[in-house]
Amino acid sequence: MASKSLHPVAGPARRTVMAAAGAAGLSVALTACGSEDDSSSDAAPASGTVLGKISDIPEGGGKIFADQSVVVTQPTAGEFKAFSSKCTHQGCAVKDIANGVITCPCHNSEFSATDGSVKQGPATKPLPVAQITVEGDEIKLA
Repeated sequence: MASKSLHPVAGPARRTVMAAAGAAGLSVALTACGSEDDSSSDAAPASGTVLGKISDIPEGGGKIFADQSVVVTQPTAGEFKAFSSKCTHQGCAVKDIANGVITCPCHNSEFSATDGSVKQGPATKPLPVAQITVEGDEIKLA
């Protein structure tokens, strides 16, 4: 008659199992809170790309060019500014420009349409400046 071992087979410790479960949960949470799929936004748009006409940009407002990840504003008549349309908080695309303010819909960060500076958080860094040129009635990426 064969005897069975009286010693239990060692398995992972409870602490190890709990740590692994916690790490997996944290990974899922961080992935869910990450920015939108920005795999195409890493490539810079080509220099010389025509964004639009100056008449497309309202004075005191602006327009978002989503395909180029650029927002162009006209703070005062004839003065055009451009910034990245990617919010510096978590990378969401800004969606609204009104009353001199560029707004991100994800967490309501607000940026100045004049210089891209933060007017209201949670973002803490300004929108990066994008280089544009105005040639005739066209606005182009520089």
